Amino acid sequence: MSYTSDNVRNVSIAGHGGTGKTTLFEHLLFTGGVIARPETVDSGKTVSDSSSEEIDRKISIHASLGHVERKNRKINIFDTPGSSDFTGDVILTFRASEFVLLAVDGRSGVQIETIKLWRGLETRKKPRGVFVTRMDADQADFAGTLADIKEKFKVDPVPITIPMGRGSSYKGVIDVLNEKAYLVQGETALEKEVEIPAEFKEEAAAVRERLIEAAAEGDDSLTDKYLEQGSLSPEEMHKGLIEALADHKFVPAFAGVPPKNSGLVPFLEFLADVSPAPGTAKDIAKDGEDKEREVPIDPAKPLSALVIKTTFDQFSGKLSWVKIITGKLAADCEIFNVTENKKERVGKIYICQGKKLEEINELYAGDIGIVTKSSTLRTNDTISAGDSGLQFLHLRLPEPVHSVAVNATAKKDEDKLGEALIRATEEDKTFRYEFNAETKETVISGMGELQIGIILDKIKQNQKIEVETHIPHVAYRETINKKSSAEYTHKKQTGGHGQYGKVVLDIGPLSRGSGYKFENKIFGGAVPKNYIPGVEKGITEGMARGTIAQYPVVDVEVAIVDGKYHPVDSSELSFKLAARNAFREAMKQANPTLLEPVMKVTVFVEEKYLGDVMSDLSGKRGKILGQDSVGGIADIRAQVPQSELLRYSIDLRSITSGTGSFSVEFDHYAPISGRIAEDVIKASEAFRVKEEEE
Repeated sequence: MSYTSDNVRNVSIAGHGGTGKTTLFEHLLFTGGVIARPETVDSGKTVSDSSSEEIDRKISIHASLGHVERKNRKINIFDTPGSSDFTGDVILTFRASEFVLLAVDGRSGVQIETIKLWRGLETRKKPRGVFVTRMDADQADFAGTLADIKEKFKVDPVPITIPMGRGSSYKGVIDVLNEKAYLVQGETALEKEVEIPAEFKEEAAAVRERLIEAAAEGDDSLTDKYLEQGSLSPEEMHKGLIEALADHKFVPAFAGVPPKNSGLVPFLEFLADVSPAPGTAKDIAKDGEDKEREVPIDPAKPLSALVIKTTFDQFSGKLSWVKIITGKLAADCEIFNVTENKKERVGKIYICQGKKLEEINELYAGDIGIVTKSSTLRTNDTISAGDSGLQFLHLRLPEPVHSVAVNATAKKDEDKLGEALIRATEEDKTFRYEFNAETKETVISGMGELQIGIILDKIKQNQKIEVETHIPHVAYRETINKKSSAEYTHKKQTGGHGQYGKVVLDIGPLSRGSGYKFENKIFGGAVPKNYIPGVEKGITEGMARGTIAQYPVVDVEVAIVDGKYHPVDSSELSFKLAARNAFREAMKQANPTLLEPVMKVTVFVEEKYLGDVMSDLSGKRGKILGQDSVGGIADIRAQVPQSELLRYSIDLRSITSGTGSFSVEFDHYAPISGRIAEDVIKASEAFRVKEEEE
């Protein structure tokens, strides 16, 4: 069955690891009548954690999609990973959803990953709510958790459901919006709808007043009526809440115990009745002139869609997940891949429940589906009915923070390993793979040691390849500190024409980050113009390997000021060789120095770890730039040499008991000297010897 745009709702369940997201997802499917019985994460049989690596580790690694039907509406629900190593899959679900539910443990309150996710949602201005789990635990505190949210995020969540008791006295929840109560019936039975018990009526009435106030803020006419009459009808409440949530004017809060199917019926009712419809949202695209424009989700327009994810299934092959932005996608139709500038015929299209595919005939704007076995589609591609000239912006993904160099133990497996790594980059866009020609290494990068380890384990298991890893070499540079000059004559006499070229070069330092500048200062024809390109080629060749540790040379200006040529024996090659040697001689006299890459790092930690983390950064030759704290979570900004960060994801996890995370990007190059420079030179010499032996 296909659903029109008005009857589709999309929600993403996200949050810190261990807050019960997968359990909530599983029991929502059970409550919605999709599965006969809910499974536990430990069983390895849940709908969303279906890959072998998820079953073995008992954690979510990939985003999973399911759907339930409620009041003739299709509610698409994403389950997402909680570890920062797999944040890419969380971000793609945010792009595809109009509403995000953050799961928060009723015992622990807001944790660090939830704070980071909230910041991302705030940037996207995405409507969101919170679901406080584990209300049957002894330390659970619904009011305390909402107060924690208010303190950390500066918002006052408005309860839609409230718990009846907590810990061992927990009985169920009250649906404040619809004025009903739901009693726990057990782990394999749906909660039972009853009248609100007398002892909770006063509390429920007080909370309902807050809900009416939130609804009144959604519409000016409702605001006026509320100020005049002090209340709203149930229909007016629903109308006001729909508009207020779509405009992110309030944050709804829910309570429950998903393993006992508690709090789920009123939550599904809320999704069907109040959560934002796709038509309230817009996506962002660029036109042919690279100008950004908003594209409303609209079924009346011609087809356009964004590929949000690519996976590979051993039975179904390549799966391209698409979010329809405008129009509709029909089975057996021709589409245009705007990104690749190619036409392609789509065969069958599907929706899914975890790994299970369900064939459908058409997919309307706002909905999410799967195209199988596409020859051209890749993550971030835009598809349309024709060449519209619009391309949707790519997913906003963070830069990798952890890198390792890899190679196949057996040389014969190198190509096979490369193919497997390329496929891994298609499935996870936070994972990078490149060959570093400078260091002769294959380097893979990602969001953490766990992510990279899982990808390599999967390759070893599926491709039967033994893989070796080591810390990658750092891309150092060389530069100069003063001006100097040198001349060099390349002269070689063989049978026939010889080789002759003489150049005189002046070199000098440029400001950091300037790169390279060349100037021809020859006057009077000492070196003919047709040989100058050869001179510049020789200089760039000389800069490819410096004189200290044979690292590339940067931030220098070079001028050819004089030279000499022979009318018969001179050639471009002769002047290239002369210039290369002259540059190297000049560099030796220009006080050369080593440069190391320095990264800009932002570390997110709980305040109790602040001192230890800052001390560790200082010990890594880091320069602390500043810090901010929000609700007990600090973000520390620093500049740290890249060589000190090669294992930082592991170090930080150790310091913070696995709770800290960080982002990193290149900032600048800085000079090094003394023992550090000596160690770099020794390592370079050893590397060159090994390179020559191989």
